[in-house]
Amino acid sequence: MAANRRPTLADVAREVGVSAKTVSRVLNEDGPASARTREQVLAAVAKLGFQPNLMARNIRVGGPDTTIGLVVPDLGNPFFGAVAGGIEDVVRDRGLTLLMGASADEPERERALSDTFLARRVSILMVIPAVGSDHSHLRTHRSSGLPVVFVDRPGAGLATDSVVSSNRAGAHEGVTHLIAHGHRRIGFVGDLPTSLYTRRERLAGYRSALAEAGLPHDRSLVINAHDQHGAAVCTSHLLGLADPPTALFAGNNIVALGMVAELARSRRKDVAVVAFDDVALAEALEPGLTVVAQDPEEIGRRAAVTALARLDGDRSRARTITVPTRLIVRGSGELPAAKAQRD
Repeated sequence: MAANRRPTLADVAREVGVSAKTVSRVLNEDGPASARTREQVLAAVAKLGFQPNLMARNIRVGGPDTTIGLVVPDLGNPFFGAVAGGIEDVVRDRGLTLLMGASADEPERERALSDTFLARRVSILMVIPAVGSDHSHLRTHRSSGLPVVFVDRPGAGLATDSVVSSNRAGAHEGVTHLIAHGHRRIGFVGDLPTSLYTRRERLAGYRSALAEAGLPHDRSLVINAHDQHGAAVCTSHLLGLADPPTALFAGNNIVALGMVAELARSRRKDVAVVAFDDVALAEALEPGLTVVAQDPEEIGRRAAVTALARLDGDRSRARTITVPTRLIVRGSGELPAAKAQRD
């Protein structure tokens, strides 16, 4: 066998001196073979480094692959990486392997990735939906027994399980925390597009906290960005208003990084900040960054447990599972407002 060629079933058969069909029976445990033949085949597999083509076998026999397909918007975002880690924690013991692909938050790419995973006959499909996606094309697969779970955001056009954070309640808690420290003008920097589920829910939490405190909703204090640079520009804009906010609420971890960078660049240590999502080295900042922390690992674990239950035959109605957030106080959200702003 050439050194640069992957060993095949025929190579294993040739090494043992049996037919390829006999090797297949041993490896798939789907036919008679003597103990001696089995021992020789397994020894040859180990010697040659042969890896069975599980996908080809599963397609041939009409069964699912031993993989889970996960579509995320961005492989570089640590939040989605943590979600994937939570999924793997659960499915590893079931002998399932997680495959991931990034949609770049584009419905067409999400659809193409989903179709690729479906062509592999994955055992489970999980999707973090892109804005504007229509998931009705998955109805046939879902009705035929394929577990489909939406993660972080609900899907559209398909009744199936979803696992999300308590976005609205978490934002409400974070803004209420700022209000409790005397802030009356609080800026909100959210994600784009504005129709994004998490952005809408967090803005609703921001607005409900203001209403609960009897504070007006000033549209000039609400702005949006999709990356760190844009968040820095938005922060500069808000602080340059004639009546600027004394506190800022960051709608996600990417926005928070841009916001903190702009505050440091402009040497503004008097502006209170609470961020939705924790960020790396948040405690190392001065002051430490107060956050409404999600639990992406738990989101992933709950999604995996739900999917496995469906795989095992759970046919109950589709449900939405909400994973709680928690406020982590580190200093930035506790900076008091100036007396003039409190009065």
